[in-house]
Amino acid sequence: MAERSTAAVDVADNSGDEPLTAQADQSTADGVANNRERDTDSDEAQGSPKSEDSGSKASPPELHSGHKLARRYRLEECVTRLDGFSSWRAVDEKLRRAVGVHVLPADHTRARSVLAAARSSALLGDPRFVQVLDAVEDNDLVYVVHEWLPDATELTALLASGPLEAYDAYQMVSQVASAMAAAHREGLAHLRLSPNAVLRTSTGQWRIRGLAVNAVLRGISSETPQRTDTEAIGALLYATLTQRWPYETDAHGLAGLPKDIGLIPPDQVRAGVHRGLSELAMRALANDGATASRHESPCTTPEELVKAIGEMPRIRPPEPAYTAPPEYQRTAYQQGAYGRPTPRPGATRPVPTPPPPLQSRTGKALKWSVSALLIAALGLGSWQLADALMERGGKADDQNQTQTTDGDDKNGEQPRPVKPIAVQGAQEFVAKGDAQHPADVGKTYDGDTASLWRTNSFYEGPVIGPFKPGVGIVYDLGSAEELSTADIGLFYGGDHTTVELYAADSLQPSSIDAMRKIGTVTTSGTNATVKLTKPVKTQYVLVWLTALPHAPGDKYSDPGYKQAITDVTFKG
Repeated sequence: MAERSTAAVDVADNSGDEPLTAQADQSTADGVANNRERDTDSDEAQGSPKSEDSGSKASPPELHSGHKLARRYRLEECVTRLDGFSSWRAVDEKLRRAVGVHVLPADHTRARSVLAAARSSALLGDPRFVQVLDAVEDNDLVYVVHEWLPDATELTALLASGPLEAYDAYQMVSQVASAMAAAHREGLAHLRLSPNAVLRTSTGQWRIRGLAVNAVLRGISSETPQRTDTEAIGALLYATLTQRWPYETDAHGLAGLPKDIGLIPPDQVRAGVHRGLSELAMRALANDGATASRHESPCTTPEELVKAIGEMPRIRPPEPAYTAPPEYQRTAYQQGAYGRPTPRPGATRPVPTPPPPLQSRTGKALKWSVSALLIAALGLGSWQLADALMERGGKADDQNQTQTTDGDDKNGEQPRPVKPIAVQGAQEFVAKGDAQHPADVGKTYDGDTASLWRTNSFYEGPVIGPFKPGVGIVYDLGSAEELSTADIGLFYGGDHTTVELYAADSLQPSSIDAMRKIGTVTTSGTNATVKLTKPVKTQYVLVWLTALPHAPGDKYSDPGYKQAITDVTFKG
């Protein structure tokens, strides 16, 4: 098979884990992808990674728009041409979808390394990365096919209009750091993390493109790949908070820092920056080999950065801005203008004279009658109010004389504070057909949002019946607990996910009919919170999914209606 890429091998040496090997001739997955690749960022502005001298005598293959690879991939537009390789936006005519393609000559000095890096990246199969769909050596060409995401926007474009909100910056660094930590555990590095390589989809997910492949294409290597990627994540966070690049050189459409002042915290560059995120960016960035923060230790690996993010208080999304409803407009009929002739242009419309006050004998009598009624009503109301106050005072005296310290008195009852309930065990519940992924149920309460339990992919939806009444997991709370709320973290957003809660009598209930339904919620986001109308005492709780959103294919499943649970939290 092909040789291992520099980006993949260096991380394996640094982390102590065996990297993914390129054991498959090709890796294919479904999906579509976005935003043309640009080579606008300089490696010097990025930081540590160094480019190897390619020493390649190969010339770029003579390709043009309309050229077909393997009678399947039709090249549409060249978006990068550099150092003997070219990158294209193309169309997969077999599956009728847009794809991206990197092409280089088979005798290029880095051709074998590019194939190895692409196949290793494809074997990772993590949906947080733009997926490699194909890696092929065909006669005199080597080409790598990857997703093209039409619904995603580069971080570069997002920063063009200003820095991101604290919640968006928190989501970006959390998702990117978690994804890179997972990649480094499998021996893969990026080495070219920049605003051009990070994309935000329409559902709010952040995805990374070019894992291992982009660095090998340009001959970039690093002796400390984990430190290099961690510093790059810190630079991304710094840019999202300040709209400035944390080096003296301008890059990615962002102005660099003023010269001769060194690296200063984001909250000193721009007012109103979140203090915790500013501190986190400084812990991730290198400053002459040390952290610029004086209070916390530096983060030198993505794993350490993920741990530091987990120790921060979670940043809540901003409250939606209130928009006043438009002023009510009365119709012409309600305004009394229906049936009237339209006044001529320029003509002044006469203002109607208000009716005169009641000056007749009948009018005077009516006014005196109304006044007398008002006076009588005021007197009656005052008398009733005084009587009620006197009666209440008497009852208060009686209660003071007969009050006891009965613990069941509802007036003295204080609301109980909400507390988390630890999960002691779990088991997948199968009501009909085959199980989903029973070995992964423990990943839903292990405290790691990067791990998950996923359903299979269904061809029809969002409601997955009648093929299955639902899919889900029964959780053991250890003992009977007063349950009031369940928070379920979901991996896929979209229309729509329906979650139902059932109180079960054991970890292996006989059927759905044998359980009591205690709550339900439907959401299009990546979090579902089920609030019970009143607390329910139970030891076993079934989290039951009956409707799933549509999601693209990945290494684990085909495209279709599916969902994955990242974490579950119960509160009593």
